[in-house]
Amino acid sequence: MAAKALIGSAGSAIVGACAMIGYNSFYTVEGGHRSILFSRFGGLKDTVYKEGLNFMVPWLHKPIIYDIRATPRRISSPTGSKDLQTVNISLRVLSRPDPNELTTICRRLGTDFNDRVLPSIVNEVLKSVVAQFNASQLITQRQMVSNMVREQLVERARDFNIILEDVAITDLTFSPQYTQAVEAKQVAQQEAQRAAILVERAVQERRQKIVQAEGETRAALLLGEAIANNAGYL
Repeated sequence: MAAKALIGSAGSAIVGACAMIGYNSFYTVEGGHRSILFSRFGGLKDTVYKEGLNFMVPWLHKPIIYDIRATPRRISSPTGSKDLQTVNISLRVLSRPDPNELTTICRRLGTDFNDRVLPSIVNEVLKSVVAQFNASQLITQRQMVSNMVREQLVERARDFNIILEDVAITDLTFSPQYTQAVEAKQVAQQEAQRAAILVERAVQERRQKIVQAEGETRAALLLGEAIANNAGYL
């Protein structure tokens, strides 16, 4: 009896172990994600696994899952304009990893690739582009600046197998000193325009008075001539 009980217990343990191994041999990749496998013997595998239920060997394999959906991120960077003004620019970036290059991304950058790459290349590209424009041009030619930043940033991100869906400038501000100088210039221009209007008005009033005086003088002369020519005119 004892032997039978022992065999029964061993059989139950084996069945339980097999069930546990079978349960741990599958993992799920959610929608909008992809996975790669790390093998204890061979390292990272090149195969990229799609959404759904996928097989792995317990203990031997470890799944690494990546979110391949476009993720928004706001990055701010201080830089300098062509006329040496400090400019603070904020970008909104939509990025995602290249699904076909996840193994390379994992080897080079790990799973936190956005944190490792985006701030660095955004700062690099902004410094390169902004240095080509004066502070005033950054305002008047903002769309051109945005397009240049986008083109260069998309190209630079490709070097790291990162796809940028969209890049846009959301904020562009200058140092308090420059802002105050611009405001003072605007006030001075407004005052100059107001003074020019007052001067023009004074000139017009003076011309009107001259014309009026000339008219009165002409009328007086005509009246004098009429009286001289006709004593009974009055």
